[in-house]
Amino acid sequence: MEQNGKLKWTTKLIYGVGDVGNAVVNSAVQFFLMIFYTDGALIAPALAANALLVGKIWDAVNDPLFGWISDRTTSRFGKRRVYMIFGALPLAVAVMLLWVVPRGLTDAWIFAWIAGTFVLFDTAWTLTNVPYYTLTAELTDDYDERASLTAFRMVLGVPAYIVGAALTPAIVGLFVAKRAGYGAAGVIYGLLAAAVLWIAAAGLRERKKISQARAETPPWRAFVATFKNRPFVQLIGAYLIANTAFALVKTLLAYFLTYQLGMEDQVPLVMFLLLAFVGLFLFPWKRLSDRWNKGPAYALGLAIGGSAVAATFLLPHEPTPWVYVIAVVAGIGFSANWVFPWAMVPDVVDGDRLETGEHRGGMYYGVWGLALKFSEALGLTASGWVLQLFGYVPNVEQSTRTLLSIRLFFGPVPALFFVAALPLLIWYPITRASHAATREKLAVMEAAHKV
Repeated sequence: MEQNGKLKWTTKLIYGVGDVGNAVVNSAVQFFLMIFYTDGALIAPALAANALLVGKIWDAVNDPLFGWISDRTTSRFGKRRVYMIFGALPLAVAVMLLWVVPRGLTDAWIFAWIAGTFVLFDTAWTLTNVPYYTLTAELTDDYDERASLTAFRMVLGVPAYIVGAALTPAIVGLFVAKRAGYGAAGVIYGLLAAAVLWIAAAGLRERKKISQARAETPPWRAFVATFKNRPFVQLIGAYLIANTAFALVKTLLAYFLTYQLGMEDQVPLVMFLLLAFVGLFLFPWKRLSDRWNKGPAYALGLAIGGSAVAATFLLPHEPTPWVYVIAVVAGIGFSANWVFPWAMVPDVVDGDRLETGEHRGGMYYGVWGLALKFSEALGLTASGWVLQLFGYVPNVEQSTRTLLSIRLFFGPVPALFFVAALPLLIWYPITRASHAATREKLAVMEAAHKV
């Protein structure tokens, strides 16, 4: 799989296949879960938002815990692949249930149902995806190959993300009742998520020296240790800020197009343009990182994308072609978010291994998953609170006050978040040169049989 530090292109391709179902499901959840609850199941936005937030409390435990468990796992199916193999079917069932809300429930039972199904989905997602993403750090040690591996994953993942954004409203439109359409989409996406994980698990092989290694640090100490790693804290802080902004943009995009611009029929097209340019610029950003360090290149992408979403505040309360231009520019900038952070975490893991002698990628990706899902939940629930607070009523013309809140939290507020993340990335401490020095020291340790 790896020769002279370089991965075969087939290995990168097979690894990327595993993310196709994740991308479709993630896209549908981020763009449509809230609007399914409010406009499909006719649930008050604040009720849905609060139930989702309660469901995310489990994230404070499950991501780092499952990461630590996978670090200690040894099996004939590997350290990470075993979870992809046996967790795929539970994930499929959890995805299906996420898009169902039984009729006739009281508010208390609706709250319990949403929180419960979200906890189930989140658990199955963590069980399969923390080990899957950890493979980025373990399939190769090379600084640039990790960016290439991530780019391959995203070349497959971004089109799948587009499919989730474009296909979901198409599926829903085939049904008279929106809630039935969302339920059908859940069945399709759940089966897809399981199938591609099995394909990736069958086609990948973990490196023996890593799959047989077993981390010994207790879970709480391993968790705390990640926050003593300065580069990781700086990276996860930037990502937490930026991804919260992304979550606001993705959640409110359908609301902004439908109610501010009166372009509900164009939601799939705008999403396609945005995500198509994310995909088109994955390898250009990767090539830029071959010349720059990853942190400053990531910052440039956020600056471009943030400027684009800020400009949406100036759009009129009517259909306008300018939204297509903004979608293209935003896609170019936000493409960096699909490449760099995922390629930067493995470099942090190398630094930890140099210090501890343990392979603790699972714990790092567990904490990373915690930040990822917490930021997305924060953006999702904040959107629900904002809509409720400013008088949102589904499927009707919105008041001036409601439209102002949608415009603010779709454009200027996320843009400010992106600006706040820039200093953490511009002065990010792990560079190509510093990582090369770390790899040299690790090679010496491995030669002395200390790891």
